[in-house]
Amino acid sequence: MTPAACAQFYAALAAANPAPRSELEYHSPYQLLVAVILSAQATDKSVNLATAGLFRVAPDPASMLALGLAGLRRRIRTIGLFNAKARHIIAATRMLIERHGGEVPSDRASLEALPGVGRKTANVVLNAAFGAATIAVDTHIFRVANRTGLAPGRTPRAVEDRLLAVTPARFRQHAHHWLLLHGRYTCKARRPGCPRCPVRRWCAWPDKVSA
Repeated sequence: MTPAACAQFYAALAAANPAPRSELEYHSPYQLLVAVILSAQATDKSVNLATAGLFRVAPDPASMLALGLAGLRRRIRTIGLFNAKARHIIAATRMLIERHGGEVPSDRASLEALPGVGRKTANVVLNAAFGAATIAVDTHIFRVANRTGLAPGRTPRAVEDRLLAVTPARFRQHAHHWLLLHGRYTCKARRPGCPRCPVRRWCAWPDKVSA
């Protein structure tokens, strides 16, 4: 995709959704961190259902540790891999209190040092909580980047690096959410909504559906 087409691609996404945001429900960087850890291989809807009750009793690191591993497991048992996720959340919470005064750090190295936090999770937190121009490549963004020709790559990291290189500076802040939501609701894996796609004219996918 040419630089001009790339800029028009993002401009069209921006026009369709000027102020995109995460569909995870949270009220602090800590709650976002917990929600993103829980969202691995789970839908945002299922995470929101679980955290609605969880955050009422454990909205911050201190209350999460007070809830304890067993209490956390009970609150998130409807989410896949809840045992491992509970262990990661408790361990990460303890580290936040011991090393960061209970605050979620705003730098990548400190975030990725937390149990259960990899590059993708760190990118989401940096972007949504701290306004960093990062792009967390999940399955939706990976598909959109490759299918449209926006930023093809064989691995999530390759796609991330390519997206950061080709995305105009004025669009980088919201690029993550634009691409994620586009992949989730329009450029779907099995039945893409090509007829209503706002970026159809710049998409290089040869198998566009007509209806």
